[in-house]
Amino acid sequence: MFEATAESRSPLGDWILRGGIAVLFILFGAEKFSSDPASHWVTLFRQIGAGQWFRYFTGIVEVLGGVLVLIPWTVTAGLALLAGAMAGAVAILVFVVGRPADSIFGGILCLGLAAFWLTRRNR
Repeated sequence: MFEATAESRSPLGDWILRGGIAVLFILFGAEKFSSDPASHWVTLFRQIGAGQWFRYFTGIVEVLGGVLVLIPWTVTAGLALLAGAMAGAVAILVFVVGRPADSIFGGILCLGLAAFWLTRRNR
């Protein structure tokens, strides 16, 4: 009764959600390019221990995923890329950095991206 079918979904609502996802990840990805030693991202990636190249790589993945979500025929690839990045972030925060409480936001984003993909897959 309360399920939205593919026919009843609003294309405007789809664009709004995709736009929000894109803006969020483009902004988060762009933040990772700051080389300020006091930056949260520089500190976090130093704790991870993979080198600062990994911070730049992560920023590129997030910006690219955000852009792909905006292009109608690449939405699935963008959502998969972003969900994978968030799943990796959760795993790194829990198992490498040892701060599982910090992984809650990334986990929620990962689940939200997967849920959005599931609502779109029958289109």
